[in-house]
Amino acid sequence: MNEHANDTYAGSPGGPLSTYYEYNTLMRLLGVSVSKHLLDEHYTVIWANDFYYQLIGWSKDEYEDIFHNQCDLYYREDPEEWARLTATVVEARNTNQSGYSLISRIRRKDGQYIWVKFSTAFADEYVNGCQVAYTSITNIDDLVRIQKEQSVTYNNLPGFAAKFMVEGRDLQLLEANDRFRGFFGCDSLSCGLSNCMTEKNKLTFEQNLPLMQAGRSVHFTLEARNKEGNSVWLQVNGDCIDWVNGRPFYLIIYIDITDITEQKELQKQLEERSEMLKNALKEAERANRAKSDFLSSMSHDIRTPMNAIVGMTEIAFAHLNDPEKVGSCLKKISLSSQHLLGLINDVLDMSKIESGKMALRYDSMNLPEVMENVIAIVQPMLKSRKQLFSIQLKNIVHEQFSCDTLRLRQILINILSNASKFTPSQGRITINIEEIPSETSGETQMIFTFTDTGIGMKPEFLDHIFDAFTRERDGRVDKTEGSGLGMAITQKIVELMGGTITVESQWEKGTRFTVSLPLRIEDQSMEQWEFPPLRILVADDDTIMCEYTIHLLEGLGIHATCVTSGEEALEQAITAHRHNRDFDAVIADWKMPGMDGLETMKKIREQVSRDVPVLIVSAYDWAEIEEPAIAAGVNGFLPKPLFPSTLMRGLNRYVLGRDPASGQRDRERRYDFTGSTILVVEDNELNREIAVELLTAVGARVEAACDGAQGVEAFSHSPLHSCDLILMDIQMPVMDGYTATRLIRELPREDAATVPILAMTADAFAEDIQAAREAGMDSHIAKPLDIAELKQMISRFL
Repeated sequence: MNEHANDTYAGSPGGPLSTYYEYNTLMRLLGVSVSKHLLDEHYTVIWANDFYYQLIGWSKDEYEDIFHNQCDLYYREDPEEWARLTATVVEARNTNQSGYSLISRIRRKDGQYIWVKFSTAFADEYVNGCQVAYTSITNIDDLVRIQKEQSVTYNNLPGFAAKFMVEGRDLQLLEANDRFRGFFGCDSLSCGLSNCMTEKNKLTFEQNLPLMQAGRSVHFTLEARNKEGNSVWLQVNGDCIDWVNGRPFYLIIYIDITDITEQKELQKQLEERSEMLKNALKEAERANRAKSDFLSSMSHDIRTPMNAIVGMTEIAFAHLNDPEKVGSCLKKISLSSQHLLGLINDVLDMSKIESGKMALRYDSMNLPEVMENVIAIVQPMLKSRKQLFSIQLKNIVHEQFSCDTLRLRQILINILSNASKFTPSQGRITINIEEIPSETSGETQMIFTFTDTGIGMKPEFLDHIFDAFTRERDGRVDKTEGSGLGMAITQKIVELMGGTITVESQWEKGTRFTVSLPLRIEDQSMEQWEFPPLRILVADDDTIMCEYTIHLLEGLGIHATCVTSGEEALEQAITAHRHNRDFDAVIADWKMPGMDGLETMKKIREQVSRDVPVLIVSAYDWAEIEEPAIAAGVNGFLPKPLFPSTLMRGLNRYVLGRDPASGQRDRERRYDFTGSTILVVEDNELNREIAVELLTAVGARVEAACDGAQGVEAFSHSPLHSCDLILMDIQMPVMDGYTATRLIRELPREDAATVPILAMTADAFAEDIQAAREAGMDSHIAKPLDIAELKQMISRFL
């Protein structure tokens, strides 16, 4: 018995169709297949009538067993028709049509193809979030075959084909192919005929007209004008193909015999198209191999922040009695975790990357902080490979921008980690950052240039550097982990941000990536401080960095002296001391050949003065040199790159004794949720514990529930207006967060409709945020929880 046997269908002339059997019988007699599909990548069949399976020749059970109800598997023997079908569906949906019609062929079980007509309507119905379509399939095989036998496909004929009717002494042009129209350069059929009916051709027509009136074949040459107005010679071949009411109908083919260039051009086009097909096939095979390699290897994009997390965790455990060290490690773990989350989202949603569906999220971005974060993430890799690393700045006027901070960080880390991977030990990696004024008001152009002395790239690989899943094949790097996805993602993000990325590389010499990004300016100018006429000694073996620091200091009204070695710095300090003109501060790079920064500072302390402020500048981690630096008498640390704000804060704090950071700390928002009750609905015990601890730490009273059902019960039994906010997980056993939210909103109590409910889930894509809003939630925060963002969001509702 069919499972739909008791269904009824109204609307027939004789009353309702009482059974599914009668409905199916009517569809079969009409020769119509009816089916219901999901508009997913498989065009999955949800339901179909019996004639659907009779039409294709497979039974319902066979269709499910062999093709799993997936139309793409059914069409795998005929990919061209599947491509036509999917293209038609996509075009109809993109142009907001209600459906589509398509004449296509389908392959039956016996291997024979038949012609059918698809008529499809898109329904306002969704199954598991996917739209549904209803399709009728009509067998038109006989009609198509008859039309093919009776028609002449003019566009497939060689030369310029036309159909004429001979009526008396006149020729009436009835039809013509596209080449005929294109050759004569006009849409009007009479136009092409007039180009041939010239005075020069009059005698030729007079001689051949009697033959055509008798229905005999004709062959002659004539002179005509093409669309450019040039005179051309045509070979005319005509045959009578029909007689209608005593009038002969001719098919005439014109061939340009002015020269044989057209034949050569056709041959060239065929060869070019053949080569294009071969290249396309090779490219498809290469892409498939690359994706297979991706699935069998771990992405270096994921391993880079993961290594930082593991390494910083071990360091924190080893220094549990040192709160400052542990705090530094936790900060770096947090930064790496945030970056890792962004990468995982990209890797898991491959379709988003390949189709370019990646949205930007603009927020306030501080460039010095971003660079500090980037360096903290890649530093373990640079240290382990013993690579020389430097950052140089030029013309930096602004530091605060509005952009997608996560994506910018992702760009910088991807390129920098790539440079490290393919640069040998003791190799050099340099980042140059330059600000260029923009013609667009409120914007500036930031240029990031990454240069390394690595192995470089071969020319044949350079053309594919931005292809997804692509990696250089070389014995020296085959053991390097990586998916080949990082640079493809990087290029896509750069383009989304309105920028450009270029690459130059020489095999065995190195590579240079240049990223140019337009950034919206948030600060009109950096905070300015008044400085007394100080005298400062700067020591850095990098002459560019030394000159840049001097430029910054002189811009603050400070007299500066630059030397390029520790020995020179010591000599300058001693000389100044002898003349009673001690420097007010000494700034030295940590890594210098010969006498490094720490040794220089130690000797200045011993031989010059124990009171002069001395500062160390380095692109490496302060924690790495903190202990020996303090022992050498160093007063403070300035991280590279040395942004103007970094230098000003350092001088204020370590030289003048005024701490600009204290004002900033006072301005930072301190959240206090004392007196507020927050209900946390979360099934994961660890996540629940984290949320409770974080909220309790800022004074909130927290109640917890393990699933949606418990959350609804907890709220419904709470005193009226006692619950100030609900944090609701989405995916939970027993009852999910969407259902729980809807039930809470429907409760017959005054505060049910107004209590703020915030979605709290790992699903952080646009469709998830929309679903949360439709369920009645007020806002959405993604896991893992960003503590600052969570506090800020809660404060908006309390």
